[in-house]
Amino acid sequence: MGDERRPLIATEHLLLQPHHPDDFEEWVSFVSDQSLYQYIGWPNFTREDLWNRLLRFAGHWSLFGWGLFLVRARDTGAVLGETGFADFHRGLGPDFDPAPEAAWIFARAVQGSGFAREAAQAAHAWRERAHGAARTVCIIDPANAPSLRVAARLAYRVYGEAIYREKTVLKLERVPVGG
Repeated sequence: MGDERRPLIATEHLLLQPHHPDDFEEWVSFVSDQSLYQYIGWPNFTREDLWNRLLRFAGHWSLFGWGLFLVRARDTGAVLGETGFADFHRGLGPDFDPAPEAAWIFARAVQGSGFAREAAQAAHAWRERAHGAARTVCIIDPANAPSLRVAARLAYRVYGEAIYREKTVLKLERVPVGG
């Protein structure tokens, strides 16, 4: 099942593991699909930007003991997406920034398959086992109905709005039972 700094999570259809430099080329192909950024805006990454992003993801694991997982198909090993938690320091206020921020993004070819929900549920369950139940947050474009459905299945509830990068986003929170 991996080690403490590089956990491996296996679900019925998926494998989740922190990003690794060996994943770089395949991951670059995944994140270079501009259609993934319909609701969050195409970031126009250079290879240097992507390398630094991969290092940022690895840094989360080193500093916090949690981060984003690269999600692969269990049967083929193909990269399907990412999910997990980050500390992005978005500047959205004291009701948002201190909490771990959940995230998920999946290849267009598997959107609607239930893989985002399956992976995100597994990442949330792992985080709660490894670090205890705690409030987590996320932001979603109000027009992104598929992501809002995933959030609802994970028990996230809208608690406000914010402007992030000149766009209105919904602020959502997931509060543990009894929290």
